[in-house]
Amino acid sequence: MGTKLFHTLLLLSYALSNVIGEETGFVGTLHPKSLGLHKKQTLSHFKFYWHDIVSSGANSTSATVIPPLPKYNTSTSFGMVNVMDNPLTLGPEMGSKLVGRAEGFYALTSQSQINLHMVMNFALFEGKYNGSTITIVGRNAVSENEKDIPVVGGSGIFKFAKGYAHAKTYFFDPKTGDATTEYNVYVLHNE
Repeated sequence: MGTKLFHTLLLLSYALSNVIGEETGFVGTLHPKSLGLHKKQTLSHFKFYWHDIVSSGANSTSATVIPPLPKYNTSTSFGMVNVMDNPLTLGPEMGSKLVGRAEGFYALTSQSQINLHMVMNFALFEGKYNGSTITIVGRNAVSENEKDIPVVGGSGIFKFAKGYAHAKTYFFDPKTGDATTEYNVYVLHNE
């Protein structure tokens, strides 16, 4: 009886290991070291100002690619989508030192408030971070002076990064849509 139970369990474990460990060509198991994930992680803090210039004609850094949905007739511009290539500067003034660009888009996603769904890469220009990007995706409630948006990854030194971007409104003109936001970005990444 013990031998029969042993053989049954052995056969069952073999069958399960084939199902669980099977590589289908669509997904497989990798060792973290194969992607450089064995390295020591660093928590970096970046502070810069994001300038979204909607109203300045030839100097605009943001453009509407999908206008607000007319059937909703709301003051929130629900449904509007803008693409951006916004400067990131050390100080709140546009003439301050340029340290990167924010490239991506945002969509106005609320019928009752001005809320943005942000999808953005912070493309950095300085030092060892030159050419690397930090990617954020999340909700930005414009009516709230401060908000946190998740860091979901990046490129270059920020592959597999995680963290959050704390956004604080420095300036917002509701008539033009122009805005300056202070970002404090906290990123855990491999060295």
